[in-house]
Parts: sequence; C-alpha cells; structure tokens
Amino acid sequence: MLICVSPNDPTVSQKPTMHTTHFGYQTVAETEKSGHVKAVFDSVAPQYDLMNDLMSLGLHRFWKAYTVFVSHVQEGDCVLDIAGGTGDMALAFAKKVGVHGQVVHTDINLAMLKTGRDRLINAGVVLPSLVCDAEHLPFKDEQFDLVCVAFGLRNMTHQDIALTEMSRVLKPQGRLLVLEFSKIAKPLARAYDWYSFKVLPRLGQWVTGDAASYQYLAESIRMHPGQEALKALMKAHGFGHVDCHNLNAGLVALHVGVKC
Repeated sequence: MLICVSPNDPTVSQKPTMHTTHFGYQTVAETEKSGHVKAVFDSVAPQYDLMNDLMSLGLHRFWKAYTVFVSHVQEGDCVLDIAGGTGDMALAFAKKVGVHGQVVHTDINLAMLKTGRDRLINAGVVLPSLVCDAEHLPFKDEQFDLVCVAFGLRNMTHQDIALTEMSRVLKPQGRLLVLEFSKIAKPLARAYDWYSFKVLPRLGQWVTGDAASYQYLAESIRMHPGQEALKALMKAHGFGHVDCHNLNAGLVALHVGVKC
C-alpha cells in the first residue's frame, strides 16, 4: 500500500531548520554567533580603549560625549548601559544622575565587563555590573528612564528582539540612545573602505596581535543597517518617535528613540 503524507503532517519526523545569520561577511548558525563575538571581545578587551583612540584618532570620545549631552539625563534618573564594555559611558552617566540616581553597567562579555568594573572602581565609582544578554534583559518592565547602547547593537544576533527588550524596560516616554557606526557619505566611502580593510587589521595586529578581530569590525559595520533602516527598525519595535544625528559625515550615527 502506498501512503502519501503531507510534508506538514505532524506524525512525520522532520529535520529542524537551521537558522543562519552573519558574522561579518561570514554566514554562521544563529546559535554560533554569540560565541564568535565573545571570542573577538575576549581578545581585544585588554587593549580596547587604546585601539579606540588609535582607530578613531580620539573621535570616539567626542561621539560619546555628544551622546551623553543629547541624553538630557537628570539627577535621580535610572540608566541602563547595555554593551557597556570598559565603562566610559557608565562613568559619564553616573556623574549626571548623582547620588540619588542609578546606572546599571552591563555587557554580555565577562572580560569586557571586568575591565569596565575595574576602571569604574579606579575612578571611585561603584555601580552594579552585570553579565547581561540584551535579548533577555533581567529587569522588570518600565524600570529605566534611559537605555544606552554604544557600539554594541551590530554585534547582537537578533536586533529586533533586543530593541523590543530595551523598550520593555523603559518607562513611558523613556529614551533609547543607539550610538553606532553607520553609512558614511558617498564621497568618502572609497577612502573609508581603504582605511577599514587595509589599515585597521594591520593596526590591530600591531597593537593587539589580532588582525582578524579588526577585520570583523570592518565587516560588521558594513552589515549593520544604515541610518534610515535602523530608524525604521526602532519604530517597528517599540519606539514611536526616532531622531537620527549623523556624526562625521555619517561615519557614526546616534539614533534617539522615545517610547510612546
């Protein structure tokens, strides 16, 4: 007897579909990306701040200071710093919220978090520092006045889920600040590509002994949504109003979303 069975018949055993995503220009299983990203930041954590200064010629300090300025954080506010790494944003926000406010410093990478915690302690600032996955935030609904993620969103496997989580933990009218590399103005694109793919990996090899991590950095920037695409993504996942501030001809963009 020949029995024809629909491929959707629940009695038929089917192989699970493997979902893939990008790790730079590589295609990897979604379940593997976080491990690859962890390896990158385990490698670069000890020299992360030095490399930021060298790669951006110090401009990252301006971008972060501008982000804090635009945040309009007030004394007494509660701030969540996601992918807070070496703690520079957490330190800046801590100075703004004062003794009556709170900044929670988080990162999914333990090596980066330890580096940031030590830096904060050396500055005389003690904050909660938590190993934390932005796609599964361990905080209650409507807990924070502000959430900030600086140069971390592009490394997340499911950016849509992470943005939804960020919206969930924000109070009504709370703000999300996403500081990230973006799409540079076209007249500068060729020179920027040369710098990204020829200079950065060699600089990474010279300073940290790791060219591959900085090759990934250049590739991950190209795979990240541009200004308008990220604005649309934020609007689709909890933010009724989103402004975009281009910095240095779009090399970096600051997206400011308001939870409505």
